[in-house]
Amino acid sequence: MNQTTLSRHETVIGSVLTGNRLTNEDALELFSCDLLTLGNAATQIRNRIHPGNRITFVVDRNVSYTNTCFVDCDFCAFYRRPGDPEAYTLTMDQVFTKIQELVDMGGTQVLIQGGVNPTLSLDFYLNLIRAVHEKFPQVHIHSFSVVELDFIATKSKMPVREVLRLFKQAGLNSLPGAGAEILTERVRRLISPKKNTTERWLEVMRTAHEEGLRTTATMVFGHLETLEERVQHLDVLRKLQDETGGFRAFISWTLSPNGTPRMSHFEPASGKDFLRTLAIARLYLDNFENIQSGWLTEGLKLGQIALSFGANDMGGTLLEDKVLEPTGVRVNTRKEDLIHLIKTAGYQPVQRNTNYEIIRTFD
Repeated sequence: MNQTTLSRHETVIGSVLTGNRLTNEDALELFSCDLLTLGNAATQIRNRIHPGNRITFVVDRNVSYTNTCFVDCDFCAFYRRPGDPEAYTLTMDQVFTKIQELVDMGGTQVLIQGGVNPTLSLDFYLNLIRAVHEKFPQVHIHSFSVVELDFIATKSKMPVREVLRLFKQAGLNSLPGAGAEILTERVRRLISPKKNTTERWLEVMRTAHEEGLRTTATMVFGHLETLEERVQHLDVLRKLQDETGGFRAFISWTLSPNGTPRMSHFEPASGKDFLRTLAIARLYLDNFENIQSGWLTEGLKLGQIALSFGANDMGGTLLEDKVLEPTGVRVNTRKEDLIHLIKTAGYQPVQRNTNYEIIRTFD
């Protein structure tokens, strides 16, 4: 790295640390910045937003209620087409059993999410949400992706706003950011052409925010996208957050190509690439309060290191993740695991709920 490039990086980081908003051009420039310099800058920004030495986490679990899906995303090893002998949809009792396991371990959040199943009706979803809410009123229902909701609205011949209102009335509390992947049309046409367009994903999120449903935002990178497209993804998220303020957190992770034949020729993104992108996201997303460490595909140790690259939250416990299991990623992460990782990284573990309200602090 020559002196001119080094000076340029110092100028960009100095500008951000004095309160200026990172431009797209400057964000792209930082992909060639020294990794530790980036981590230090992202940590400084994190500490301004979250003073003190606390790292939060939530006790939750994923419930993959169906793997039946017709969207055929290149990167997904989980789905089965309608009629496939391995396709399934959980019964209400099976869903209850999984949530009861969460409650028994002191959990407060459930993420119910699955494939885009053309055989399921609007009433199926409303009855499911009502039943979960009535049986487990203490559990925050953080569930259903933009892709699922948009398809339900289309199939029901209803505006997505009305579907969101019905879901909220039934007991839905918030939405995950799934289905974003990379929010540029070139990438989406290549890896998930049947999914929503970028503009539609943003529009459904905007509508959810307007209806009082807070959401998270995500990015899955390390495949077909360019560095410029990563920055474009961050740009559209920051613009929508400026408009609505409805995103609670940003979570990024890298593609796991194992078990996905159409993506198997891609080398997984490196740990350095993950940390670099995370740090740049912390510097760029100045209107996002929370950045999660995204340890699920990166592994717990790299998730722990991410706490020194701008993350203030370890995300949630996971008893299982059926979406990633076909790629060889198996998890059974408990509260004690996250507490240990946070402590040994030099921070104080704090259990939160979905709203980032403190439940318990651990010494």
